Amino acid sequence: MSTEDNKALTRRFRLEVFSQGNFAAIDEICGPDWTYHDPQGNWPRGSQGMRQLVNFYRSAFPDLHFTIEDEVAEGDKVVQRWTARGTHKGELMGIPPTDRQVTVTGITINRIANGKIVDDWANFDALGMMQQLGVIPAPGQAS
Repeated sequence: MSTEDNKALTRRFRLEVFSQGNFAAIDEICGPDWTYHDPQGNWPRGSQGMRQLVNFYRSAFPDLHFTIEDEVAEGDKVVQRWTARGTHKGELMGIPPTDRQVTVTGITINRIANGKIVDDWANFDALGMMQQLGVIPAPGQAS
């Protein structure tokens, strides 16, 4: 696949699956050994793991929407800098719904093999998200 094909695939994941909740597209996008490299969680491999990851965030933020701010591809990797927005309507890591809107920025690196995403490394502003949810005070706020 070309770098343009790889970018189109990762855009489908971020915009079609995460933003629109199109779980049916996961099998087309996800490789059988897909691995989410996340120090905060231990997600299963493959399409079932990808489904769990997407469901985890879409359950907490049903109106979750991603905007891709920048995208760079070389070889078998695609890097996206993104902004995610959503309203906290469902439980998230034991945090009951707050009805607060959050805006979170992050960067993801995907590795593509045989036309599917096989590795997913993501880094996002989890602290900022927790501050926006009111779980952790922002600097300068009383605790």
